[in-house]
Amino acid sequence: MSKILKFTQFSVRDLFVAAAPTIALIAGVCLLAYWLVDPAPPRTVRLATGQENSAYEEFGKKYAAALAKHGVKVTLVPSAGSGENLKRLRAGEVDIAFVQSGSTNEEAAEREGLTSLGSLFVEPLWLFLRETKGKPPITQLTQLKGLKINYGPKGAGAPRLFRQVLELNGVEKGEVERFSLANTPATVELLEGRIDGLVFTSAPEAPLIQMLLQTPGIKLFNFNQAEAYARKLPFLTHVVLPQGIVDLGRDIPAEDYNLIAPTATLVARDDLHPALTDLFVQAASSIHSGAGWFSQQGQFPSAKYTEIPVDAEAAKYYKSGPPLLQRYMTFWLANFFDRMWVVVVALGALILPLSKVVPPLYVWRIRSRVYRWYGQLRAVEQAVEDAPEGSRMEVYEAQLQRLNEIEELVNQVSIPLSFADGLYGLRSHIQFVRKRIQFLMGESAPAVDEAVAV
Repeated sequence: MSKILKFTQFSVRDLFVAAAPTIALIAGVCLLAYWLVDPAPPRTVRLATGQENSAYEEFGKKYAAALAKHGVKVTLVPSAGSGENLKRLRAGEVDIAFVQSGSTNEEAAEREGLTSLGSLFVEPLWLFLRETKGKPPITQLTQLKGLKINYGPKGAGAPRLFRQVLELNGVEKGEVERFSLANTPATVELLEGRIDGLVFTSAPEAPLIQMLLQTPGIKLFNFNQAEAYARKLPFLTHVVLPQGIVDLGRDIPAEDYNLIAPTATLVARDDLHPALTDLFVQAASSIHSGAGWFSQQGQFPSAKYTEIPVDAEAAKYYKSGPPLLQRYMTFWLANFFDRMWVVVVALGALILPLSKVVPPLYVWRIRSRVYRWYGQLRAVEQAVEDAPEGSRMEVYEAQLQRLNEIEELVNQVSIPLSFADGLYGLRSHIQFVRKRIQFLMGESAPAVDEAVAV
C-alpha cells in the first residue's frame, strides 16, 4: 500500500514546497499592509482633565475606568482647565481633552487639526460671593468694583469668560481686584474671608460646587439677565438652577437661579485613531446621557453646541449608533475584522499574478526529478565515446555497472501518475544506452580475441 501511495495523481508536498515562497510573500505583504496602511489603535491615550476637585477631574476618572474595560489605558493629565487643555492639544502633549465652548472657533480648530467628539454637558459660570452683614446683596456685576474676586488660574476657562462678561457690563480691567488661585485654595481663601468672591465654570457634579451651594454665608450670584448674555455671546446657554435641587428637605437653594453656561466639549487631535474615537464617544454616551440638573435624558452627548468641527466617526455614531461589529463582539475583535479590508485589498492585488507562478514551479519541481538523471546518462555516453582503444572493454563494463546503479535509483523515484510518462521515458532511454553499450561490446570482442591469438 505504501508503494502504491507513492504514485498518486497529485503531490501535496511538492505543491507546498513550490507555493511556499509565494505564500510567504503574500503573507508578508498583507501583514505589512495591515500594520502600516491601517495601524492598530494604541493601547494608551492621554486625556487632559482639569484642576483638583473639578468636574473635569471626576469625569476623567470615569473615562479611564470605561476604556480600561477594553484594554486601553487612559493617562489623566491634570491642568488648570480649558485654556491649558487647548494649548496642550495644539502642542501635541495630549491626545484628547475637555475644552469649554467659546475657547476657539471653527477656522482656528481646522487649522490646528482639532476635532470635536461631541458636547458633553453645560458648565455654568458660578459666581460665589461672601455675604456681608449690613450690606445689601449684590444683584449687578457693576457692584463688584473694588472687591477681591478670584478669577481662577491662568489656563482655566473661567478667567477669559468672566472678563468677557464684565466687559459687557462696562466694568473695566483693574476695577475688580483679580486673584488667580486654583479652585481649592481659592475656596479656602473665600471661607477664611480673605477674598470676597470666586468664579468657577464647572458642571454641578464638582465637589467644591456641591459644598459651596450648601455653605452658610456663601451666596450664589443670580444672573437675572442670563437670556441677554446668551444673545450677546452665542456660545453661552441660559440655564436655570431649580429651587430645592441641591436639598429638597432644606430647600437649597431657596429660589430659582438663572445662570449662564458654556458647554464642555470633548476635543481630540485629528490624528486620533478612529477606533479610539468610537470608544470615547461610546463612553461619553454612557457617562453623560442621563438627566441632570441642567439637561434632559438623552440631551447629551451631542454633535450640537460646539463651534469645533465634529469628527466624522463621532458624527456617524450620533446618527447611527455604535459600529455594527462592536454591537456583537469585543472592541479588539471588532476592530480586527473592521481593518481586514486592508488585507483583502492586498490579497486581491497579489494572489492573481502570483498564482500564475505556482503551477509552473510545481511542474518544474516534479519533472526535475526525472530530468536530472539525463545528465548522468549523458556522462555515461560521453565515457563510452571517449574510451581509449586498448581498454574499451573495461570502460564498457564499468559504464554498464553504472547504468545498473542509475536504473536502480530511478526505480525508487516517486512522482504523480500524471507525470509518469517522463519516468517511463527515462527508463526506456536507460535501456537504449545499455543496448548500445552491449552492441559496442559485441563489436569489440572479436578484435580482442584476434589480439590475444596473435
